[in-house]
Amino acid sequence: MTKQADFKRRVRARMAKTGESYAVARRRLLGEQPAAEQDWLGALHISNGDGTDLAGTGLARRIVFWRDVLHEGPVPAVGREELRRVRAAFLVGAGADDRGEGLRMFVERDAAVEANRGGEYVLWFEADLYDQLQIVEILAWLAELGVPAEAVTLICIGEHPGIAGFGGLGELRAEQLRELPSTRACARLSPAALELATRAWAAFRAPTPEGLPGIAAVRSGELRFLGEAFERLCREYPSTRDGLSLAERRVLAAAAQEGSAGDVFVRATAREARRYLGDTWCFAMMDRLAGAPYPLLDLRPAGGPVGWATVVGLTAVGARVLAGEEDHVRLNGVDRWIGGVHLSGRDVRWRWDEGRETLTTLGTYRT
Repeated sequence: MTKQADFKRRVRARMAKTGESYAVARRRLLGEQPAAEQDWLGALHISNGDGTDLAGTGLARRIVFWRDVLHEGPVPAVGREELRRVRAAFLVGAGADDRGEGLRMFVERDAAVEANRGGEYVLWFEADLYDQLQIVEILAWLAELGVPAEAVTLICIGEHPGIAGFGGLGELRAEQLRELPSTRACARLSPAALELATRAWAAFRAPTPEGLPGIAAVRSGELRFLGEAFERLCREYPSTRDGLSLAERRVLAAAAQEGSAGDVFVRATAREARRYLGDTWCFAMMDRLAGAPYPLLDLRPAGGPVGWATVVGLTAVGARVLAGEEDHVRLNGVDRWIGGVHLSGRDVRWRWDEGRETLTTLGTYRT
């Protein structure tokens, strides 16, 4: 009796740690492998980056990593082949093709997904904007390929027990990853989830952003982080307050206390509820803000690429913009893609209205 009571306590302790049901936690402690996980060995597993040790879980033999930073650069509503060319050219041009793969990475990745269209897919992702955009791209494409929703399993987490400030699947050991299929973070998807992903992908790639607020307002039990990710995306539009995106404002605020670019990056991204911005793209942003006609940042040494040790400080103009006394876009113009929308010039039509917390147009925006 004592042994049985002790085992039940161990089961409940595991349930509290992992979120598993009593039956699943009991089976895990007894060393049994669920049949669903055995079936996963034949599935195609897709995740956000090769820092995640899917191979070490013993659950995945075929793995594809989706290494495209969709929140940066053009993502227009064009065909699959043309989109591969656009994205490859952007990454190469931005100096972000650190593996030297170019177009080949996209071709091989897409070929693996399409070749598996008669089989199972298991998606391993996180809650942040970087991952949520990848999820909707993948699901929309699977729907286009005619893959039934029941062939797609999504594992998506925004936190993990015992990890404060959880940053992503790459922080988990293989044995921790292996536990995720038995938690509430794992679900086979429904046709409604694929339809929602298709709408979100279309809204993101549209030449105007009218569809983004509707996706931001969605609350889905299956794609549970999608709404908040699209709201965060909307806040990357220039603000009615100062012409800054939210990421730019956080960088300027972090640079008010002069320090290294690495320090500024850490302070700025620590403000994100879901960290999504990598150092490469944050440093590129600092470079743009420093190289504007009216520079908002001062870099030392000047003229070179921003690196972790570059000293970053706020200029007098930057301080006025940060205080809302000047408008960055009206001063310096903008040339930026957000999905399918190209923001260009000093008279940008679309803005984020800070007071109403929604996207607005210049027709309703008062300076």
